Amino acid sequence: MSEKQLIVLTVNDAEYELLVEPRWTLLDVLRHEVGLTGTHVGCEHGVCGACTILVDGEPVRACLMYAVQAEGYEIRTVEALGTPEQPNDLQQAFSEHHGLQCGFCTPGFLMLAEGFLAQEPAPTREGIREAMSANLCRCTGYQTIVDAIEETAARRRGEASGPVAEPLDPGKETVG
Repeated sequence: MSEKQLIVLTVNDAEYELLVEPRWTLLDVLRHEVGLTGTHVGCEHGVCGACTILVDGEPVRACLMYAVQAEGYEIRTVEALGTPEQPNDLQQAFSEHHGLQCGFCTPGFLMLAEGFLAQEPAPTREGIREAMSANLCRCTGYQTIVDAIEETAARRRGEASGPVAEPLDPGKETVG
């Protein structure tokens, strides 16, 4: 068995001093050592995106990064966005547009979208679809996720105050 290493992780603006095995993934450490279970375990191969978090503002698959590699970086998980009682604007838009159904992929999509909107505050629908195609959802058909992100971007730019819902056209609005 490997010797454990002492690391300090900065997660959601809090520091955690942890004794970890070098082989432990950041996903496992976040869930089992830090206690933040919003980051979901999906495929464990970096394909599905359920474990997407932000590392120094960039979307990262937590299942593909070792915890020891994350020392010295700012880590944000879905718990940093808001609470059920006070969701942030993106979470609220996902709810208003029904951008979630079973909810399993939602934390990964929220973190991917947060990172994307930080880099691209005025995205096109095509740009949103392309960015979100990195994560998998088996329930929504992606249309509602694109709508929620588009509305959030417009609101953050001060260009929208209400829903930006469009009629559904399933033939045009799929991602993937």
